[in-house]
Amino acid sequence: MNMKYIFILALLCLPISVFANNTAIIKQEAILSSLFDQLVKNKTRNATAIEKSVCTLLRNYPEKVELVLQIAITRYPEEYKQIIRGALKAEPALTADVVEIILNSQVANINQVISIAITEEPAYAQEIINAAVSQNPDDIENIVRVAITTEPVMADSVIDYAMRYHPEKLLDILTTAIKALPNQVANIVRNTIKLFPNSAEAVVSTAVYSTNGEKAREIITSAINSGLPEQQATAAAIDGGASNEDIAQLNNER
Repeated sequence: MNMKYIFILALLCLPISVFANNTAIIKQEAILSSLFDQLVKNKTRNATAIEKSVCTLLRNYPEKVELVLQIAITRYPEEYKQIIRGALKAEPALTADVVEIILNSQVANINQVISIAITEEPAYAQEIINAAVSQNPDDIENIVRVAITTEPVMADSVIDYAMRYHPEKLLDILTTAIKALPNQVANIVRNTIKLFPNSAEAVVSTAVYSTNGEKAREIITSAINSGLPEQQATAAAIDGGASNEDIAQLNNER
C-alpha cells in the first residue's frame, strides 16, 4: 500500500480528542502570545518592559508558566534575566519550575540562572538547587559554589541540603564550600560533623587539606567542640596536612 494512504489512515484512526486537544493548545498559545505582545507594546518606554509583561501574564495565568516562558524566550532570548525576574516576582512558588524551564531552553548557562534565581528568591534556595541538580546531576559542586557565593547568608541551608540529599558527594561538597567561603570553615565543619558524625575524621582531613593547612587549628577546635575526641581530631588533621607547629600551638592554647 502507498505510504501516503497509510499515513492518512493512521490519522483517521486517531481519536477526535487528540485533534481537539491540539487545537485548544494552539488557541491558548495564540491568545497568550497576543496578550504578551500587547503588554510589551504598552510598556515599550519602560526598561523592564519584558519583566513586567511576564510578571503580569503569570499573575493571571500561573498554571501556564511553561507556555508563557516559552513565548517570552522565543521572542526575547537575550532578555532571559528579565524573563526570570518577571516570572519569580509573579509567583515565587513557581521558582523550581522556572529554573527547570529556563535551563531546558538553554538561553543562559546554569551559573547565570542559579545566580539570578537565588538573588531574586533566596528563600527558595533549596528548590533552586534541587531543580538545577535534577537537570545537571554531575555539576552539583559547581551549583553549590554558585549558590553560596551568590547568597552567603543562605550557605548553611544550601550546604546542608546538598549534603543530605547527595551524601555520596559529601566530601566534594565540603571541599567546594570551604574553598568558596574559607572564612566560614569552622562553621561548615561543625555543621557537616553534626550531619554525618560517622564521617567526622574524613571531614577534618578533607577540611584541612582544602585549606592547605592554613585553618588547621580552627578545624580541629571545631571538630573537638562537635564531639570528636581530641586525639582523633588531631590525627585526622595531620592526615590532611596539618603541621606539627599547628598541633603544638593548639596544645599550648588548650
